[in-house]
Amino acid sequence: MKTVAVIGGGASGMLAALTAAEDKTQRVLLLERQQRLGRKLLATGNGRCNLTNTGASLENYHGEDAAFARPALEAFPPAAALAFFRGLGLLTAEEYGGRVYPLSNSANSVLDVLRLALDAAGVEQRCGESVRALRRNDKGFTLVTDGGELGADRVIVACGGCAGASLGGVKDGYELLRPLGHRRTALHPALVQLTTAPDYPRALKGVRVQCSLRLMRGGEALAESRGELQFTERGVSGPAVFDLSRTAATEGGALSLHAALLPLGEEELLGLLRARREAQGTLAASELLTGMLHNRLGRMLVKYAGLGAATPLSELTEKELRRVAAACRDFTLPVTGTEGFDHAQVTAGGLRTAEFDPETLESRLVPGLFVCGELLDIDGDCGGYNLQWAWASGRLAGRLGT
Repeated sequence: MKTVAVIGGGASGMLAALTAAEDKTQRVLLLERQQRLGRKLLATGNGRCNLTNTGASLENYHGEDAAFARPALEAFPPAAALAFFRGLGLLTAEEYGGRVYPLSNSANSVLDVLRLALDAAGVEQRCGESVRALRRNDKGFTLVTDGGELGADRVIVACGGCAGASLGGVKDGYELLRPLGHRRTALHPALVQLTTAPDYPRALKGVRVQCSLRLMRGGEALAESRGELQFTERGVSGPAVFDLSRTAATEGGALSLHAALLPLGEEELLGLLRARREAQGTLAASELLTGMLHNRLGRMLVKYAGLGAATPLSELTEKELRRVAAACRDFTLPVTGTEGFDHAQVTAGGLRTAEFDPETLESRLVPGLFVCGELLDIDGDCGGYNLQWAWASGRLAGRLGT
């Protein structure tokens, strides 16, 4: 009986192991350095596990050659992933933007059905056992682990990237494959909070707003997004920010974040501000945006526009109203960086995809070696796309070229 060793018990590794175990002539061994499988999976979607996105397509993925992901995504699209999980007994619900979550709203449900499936398939699970080295030999591979040496005919490496260090993100996979000739691109944190100049975020910590965002370098728009922004102690977070974070991490130069905080045209917004001035002229200027935005955000924008907080609305000039309207439509924060890999959900960059066959995910340098998931230079947008890549690439690698 041939042995298939899967290194890494995250999302892609578990799918690879389950797929390989469908061939009953193979012994499948799943090694995970942590004490339990799927720790990072439990943290996804704020603990709810956004396990896929029904609208996932190639345009949602990035890397030196994003088209590398096409065969895996086409072979196991979101509908196939959902059917697979339904077959394991998982019920799901689709929410806005095609995001899919377990009906239980708990990531544990996803991990639990995967664990049960691994047990039923006879996959041998070794948690708390790190692989220190991987060597090619005449018969296949030797894995040097904390517990000794293991032999395998074929190996699937699914160690993940270095994002989320507190949940197990490491560089093990890159280091394991370096002696075998594989190289990686530069690594950057993605789906991560942005740090900004401290003038405003700290006072707005916890405030959330639906908005449109542009990431700018000088007069050049580098990326745009729409959705929820959340202010933090050191900057901004939220899905709309995460969608820009890859660009912020990889681009150089002085960057700034521009937020349109109200979905109104300039004249429509000015009309509302004039109406409030006329109807409630005795109110303080700090109340100008009350009812339109979160009260802390509204008061901050009045300050940002240079108005005195105590000035009666009746005394505000047309020029001052226009400054407030402009602040609502283009609130600007200088970007100082990102929160880094410890806080990132995904690693941008990874093993060079040119060194792997996109139809099988087998190494072009080392026959019998397969790689899947975040370890490769493929990363997705926020909204379930990265787990869809994990499932699809794990499924493809687990077929072992058959």
